[in-house]
Amino acid sequence: MEAVKEKKQVWRIIDLIKWGEDYFKHHKFDNPKQEIEWLLCDLLDYKRVDLYINFEEKVPNDKLAILKKWIKKRLKRMPLQYIVGVTEFYGNKYFLNDDVLIPRPETERLVDISLECINKLSHPKILEVGTGSGCVSISIALMRVDAKILSIDISQNALNKAQENSDYHKTKNVNFLKLDFLKEIPSDHFDIIVSNPPYIALEEMKNVMVDVKEYEPEIALTDFIDGLRFYERFADLGPKLLKKEGWMVLEVGINDHPEKVAKLFRSKGYNNIELVPDYNNDKRVLKVKI
Repeated sequence: MEAVKEKKQVWRIIDLIKWGEDYFKHHKFDNPKQEIEWLLCDLLDYKRVDLYINFEEKVPNDKLAILKKWIKKRLKRMPLQYIVGVTEFYGNKYFLNDDVLIPRPETERLVDISLECINKLSHPKILEVGTGSGCVSISIALMRVDAKILSIDISQNALNKAQENSDYHKTKNVNFLKLDFLKEIPSDHFDIIVSNPPYIALEEMKNVMVDVKEYEPEIALTDFIDGLRFYERFADLGPKLLKKEGWMVLEVGINDHPEKVAKLFRSKGYNNIELVPDYNNDKRVLKVKI
């Protein structure tokens, strides 16, 4: 991008795609073309196909200056979602910063399964533990306007971002509350508990990719023990927090983590347990009925 300044070159979208692909490839990125496409889509508010429909379009200097700053951040492996400050989840736009975990596609299964569980309930009461950006609660709220949702998090900064997203989507049926779930519990009773808790064991954090480990909030990634601390808390508190016939819908990790969590719940006397696959057919959601 130094050439932009030195030669006063006119840059078209197609020029930037070609240059960016070569540049990210040189810096050993796995999907170099995808990197520059993503940045350009956010820069220009385009979908990917629009980049190629409008490939001859000239990019103004003020946009080039922003792109240059974004590329410098990406070279340090800052996640693209934090660089541009937005992402998509369940078909909707969410604002992000490094106070909240970046929503993953597999977490959309929490929304799917939660909606299935409350399908026949009128005015369901829902508790989300560890709301982060608020994307799960807000996605459910948009689909079920009759639901009453309490979303808790230990981080006030995360709750601020969740409230921003809730305001953006004009959801009126989600309340956010600062609460340390490992030490306190809400006073109400719920039809369903949904959560994507910190499930990476402390020992495994050293193997987490740099983009995640150095930028995403550690408190949302690991329980600083064995990756089971929150699930044990859910298992212990389920009967106290849930109504009769209530559900827990919990995201779990990879490898042997799902079976470890299922075994934990069985050891606590739960019999109605199902490990549900995500869109890649990996068992990533534990569905438990009281």
